[in-house]
Amino acid sequence: MGVAAQAGGAGFALIENSASGQGNAYAGGAAIADDPATIYFNPAGMTRLNDRELTAAGHIISSRAKFKNEGSTAATGGLLTGPNADGGTTSFVPNLYYVHPLDNDFTLGVGITVPFGLTTEYDDDWVGRYFAVRSSVTTININPSLGWRANEKLSLGAGLSLQYIDVELTSAIDFGAVCAAQEAGGVLPPGTCGAIGANPQALDGFADLRADNLSWGFNLGLLYEFSPRTRVGVAYRSQVKQNLEGKAKFTVPGAVSFLQAANVFVNSDIKAGVDLPDTFSLSAYHELSGKVAVMADWTWTHWSNFNELRIKYESSQPDSVTTENWNDSNRYSVGINYQMNSKLKLRGGLAYDETPVPNARHRTPRLPGNDRTWLSLGAGYVISPRVSVDAGYTHLFIDDAKSDHTYESSVPTLRHTLKGKYQASVDIFSAQLNWKF
Repeated sequence: MGVAAQAGGAGFALIENSASGQGNAYAGGAAIADDPATIYFNPAGMTRLNDRELTAAGHIISSRAKFKNEGSTAATGGLLTGPNADGGTTSFVPNLYYVHPLDNDFTLGVGITVPFGLTTEYDDDWVGRYFAVRSSVTTININPSLGWRANEKLSLGAGLSLQYIDVELTSAIDFGAVCAAQEAGGVLPPGTCGAIGANPQALDGFADLRADNLSWGFNLGLLYEFSPRTRVGVAYRSQVKQNLEGKAKFTVPGAVSFLQAANVFVNSDIKAGVDLPDTFSLSAYHELSGKVAVMADWTWTHWSNFNELRIKYESSQPDSVTTENWNDSNRYSVGINYQMNSKLKLRGGLAYDETPVPNARHRTPRLPGNDRTWLSLGAGYVISPRVSVDAGYTHLFIDDAKSDHTYESSVPTLRHTLKGKYQASVDIFSAQLNWKF
């Protein structure tokens, strides 16, 4: 369930948590509250659901992230070698929800979602291989929730989130450049590296880092119904602090295996901390007539707490550090529904989603995001009084993104710079089944 890196909301947050909402570009997500997916978007909305109901949804996310090299440089001099590459992937994201009204005032529910995720994967020999080859972040969030109707107009909701995260990061290692640093520092006699074929960019190894963790957070919601035709929703999802533990595995060419005598580039336990951001949403929904409804949403994501990604090794390996310095981001969306007849509803939506990546120096190939515009279409169809289906499609138009990122390392000869431009887009196909019983 890794997810195409350019998909979803800001950074590597994912908003693909219902197919019905997909058709509106998730405009009005905290206010619509017309199926169990409201558990994720605003648990207060569960009070609008009168039946026990199960919703299952799935999303196919296909991304393109083509990198064009524009003079990437090696720390040892000259240019980085290797072809351009496309880091895009195709992924599947599932959602599952169940609501159970207890009485006229209280409703229980549980949701299983994927609120964060990314996948980028490049060829092993591409020009940016020392920065990233494969990057994968997968989360699974189990979210039991309670909705309470305080009066005819006001509902409140709350939920707990039990969240699992799994991360894999791989990259090539320029052992020719490492050997050159040993020569420059007087550790090895001059000419040693050339004699064993350990020249910069000519003797690559590989690092594979994997770690996971289980943590928790919470979400809160408020829904106010001014009338049967007009309502607003406010929702908050908390930060989730993830302290990951796992393993680092290194593939070291035999010619430079002597480097491992210093207890570096050896398989080792690792630790890393990631604070997944809190979000705040404000949504509105209004029926203009019996056939037409409009909706809007603003969502803020607190990415400014993502200052760096630091990986600590149990061995003598220096910490791996990537400075991020992300900004908080905003997402704005508007949508419209048209009720064709008693069975068929058509949906449309537009959204603008800001990237948290501050500039080209901090744009890495693991997540080469930029501002994007959503264009969404969808439909809902009532098969019977108990069964309905929804489908949605979105195309993301992503601004071209420049990269001018220098690898951070305690070894000067590894401080390569990746310069170039990403051209990216995403297509999302979503489907959903709703069953009342």
